Amino acid sequence: MKSNPVYHSCVLLVNDIEKSKNFYKNILGQKIIMDLGRNVGFDGGLSIWEKDYALGLIFHEKAKNIDVGVNNFEVYFETDDLDNLFSRLMKENVKVIHSIIEHPWGQRAFRIRDIDDHIIEIAESMESVVIRLKMQGMSSEEIEKKSLMPKDFIRMTLKNYAFAENKNFHEE
Repeated sequence: MKSNPVYHSCVLLVNDIEKSKNFYKNILGQKIIMDLGRNVGFDGGLSIWEKDYALGLIFHEKAKNIDVGVNNFEVYFETDDLDNLFSRLMKENVKVIHSIIEHPWGQRAFRIRDIDDHIIEIAESMESVVIRLKMQGMSSEEIEKKSLMPKDFIRMTLKNYAFAENKNFHEE
């Protein structure tokens, strides 16, 4: 029996459940695992909930006075094909906060907004960052310094990549 709570998922409150469901399912390609009409759950733990209904259940009669925050929450996704995903989303006319940038730790990412203006970050996985930096000629020590990833993570990532791709990275 668990005595401490275990994180399960996050829920975004949305104005129009059908528009938001379409955005996450058809534009971001998320798989619906539960659809209860006013509450939709996606594979991976993200859920959306019709805002007025949710606030009514949470705050009861006080719900009319509740203001939902803006720019105080970010939903984070990872992909191994950042450039192609960004191009595809631009064709869908999503609201762009910024195009692809490289963060100081080497991870490339872009940010968009969903139908309700929630911030969505889509970035490379850190495994992809390590592999990209290695392919650019960086040593494991340089990758560690740049990415802030531990030596063991870098070593295992490069070992797994080398095995899968039949590459030969020598230990440094």
